Amino acid sequence: MGLLSVCTQLRAIASDPFPIEVGVIQRFGEELKDEMVITSPNGDPLTLTFEENGESQTLKTDRLTLEIETVPLTKPKVREKIVLSDHATFETAETSAKTWEALGLKVEVTQPGRWQVWADTEVYNSPLLRRLLLESLRDDGYETPYIETEVLEELVTASFVVSGKRYTPEKLEIRHPEKRIYVNGSDAPKRLYPGSLRLQPNSYGNYTLVNLVPVETYLRGVVPHEIGPNAPLEAVKAQAIIARTYALRNLHRFKADDYEICANTHCQVYWGLSDTNQRTDRAIKATAKQVLTYENQLVDALYSSTTGGVTAFFSDIWDGGQRPYLRSVVDSTYGVWDLEKRPLNQEKNFRAFINQQQGFNETGSRAFRWRRESSIENLSEDLNRYLKRINHPDAETVTTIEEMRVTARSRSGRILEMEVETEKGIITLEKTEVRSAFGPPRSTLFYIDPVLKSNGELQGYRFIGGGFGHGVGLSQIGAHHLAKQGWSAQEILSFYYPETEIIPLDEPNLQLQLTNDH
Repeated sequence: MGLLSVCTQLRAIASDPFPIEVGVIQRFGEELKDEMVITSPNGDPLTLTFEENGESQTLKTDRLTLEIETVPLTKPKVREKIVLSDHATFETAETSAKTWEALGLKVEVTQPGRWQVWADTEVYNSPLLRRLLLESLRDDGYETPYIETEVLEELVTASFVVSGKRYTPEKLEIRHPEKRIYVNGSDAPKRLYPGSLRLQPNSYGNYTLVNLVPVETYLRGVVPHEIGPNAPLEAVKAQAIIARTYALRNLHRFKADDYEICANTHCQVYWGLSDTNQRTDRAIKATAKQVLTYENQLVDALYSSTTGGVTAFFSDIWDGGQRPYLRSVVDSTYGVWDLEKRPLNQEKNFRAFINQQQGFNETGSRAFRWRRESSIENLSEDLNRYLKRINHPDAETVTTIEEMRVTARSRSGRILEMEVETEKGIITLEKTEVRSAFGPPRSTLFYIDPVLKSNGELQGYRFIGGGFGHGVGLSQIGAHHLAKQGWSAQEILSFYYPETEIIPLDEPNLQLQLTNDH
């Protein structure tokens, strides 16, 4: 999507009810037992629009059951792609994609499980082209890319029955006169979605159910599930502004799958109109169309549950350029720690910081400080699973961890690098990959101590840390505390995003763009 079309789209969104596209069920058909029941909220019929065998169809029904079938192929079909890189988060995947593009490659960011950067499957669309590209990359010294090949003997299709006849559309539009539709998926509770729905194929051989919903209505399904329904009103207002900004800044995340944003913690939690409430609706209305900006551009509106007492720079967590407004801020109003005098990249300072518990905005919250322990056997199993998941060259050979050590921290205390010594050599984990590789850490704000048996033999490691999530930007728990102290939404956002400004989405000077560097 070019800059001009992005600006046009966001200007249209500014005048609701232009819809955004939310993937509410992303992998329908991943399991053959998957089923989805879609119903009218009041008995009035749903309108189904689709094409089948080149013929446009329109049907009416008040209840629709989508099922998964497999269709045998007369001749096996090969589905393959070049995976250029593999990442725990979209932010780092996007930075990697830009690096590959700078080399002249056409790429796409995908999410088959973890985030991946693929060589564009439409450009590199033949076995020969893919192998020539991989060979060229190998010649240039790039060892990470690989070809992933599947031989398909059957295809997954979604179908439904209306009036005794079965239909198998590739794409299906579902509408209701009141723009309210119930969806009950195999692994999801029954939820009421506003707007309309679209079932469409994705890049992984199954389907995504997409909800087309105006952004202000979308926020009704986000804010209560992110900040909590009983949060102080000013904290809820701050969440509404930041959630709106986050959504509009991230409409390009799922371009490869032809929708815009997801409905889980990889984006923002969105439950449609299920469990909306008056308090959060009031905050959304009071902040209607307000977004957070830096130099008249939408900020990268990242936030987390709990910072652990100090927010992180963007680059502490992800690859990519710094954002001036995403910086390290001690999450306290009492001056309990001076980062200039006692930077947290020094291990002695860091341990003292983690062992200090009073005076922070999050003091007393469940995830503010934590201690978790794991045996060498369990940590080794964690590591082996992780290496296989990312297709690491040592995935088939590593079995046992011999030692672990933190080798680099940022000034905010986040782990930048951890070395894991195994019988096959040292594996270096960077930033959020530490959380991906091991079960115990709840953030990258932790230190480790060995746990020894009575004979001095290594038994495991104890993880002592703080925070839950990446720790960049607003702390939802901290916002609760500040609002209770009488802070306004604007003051809360200025605290967590210094030098930013709240402005209306339809402000003429707002530069609506999807770049990630300021």
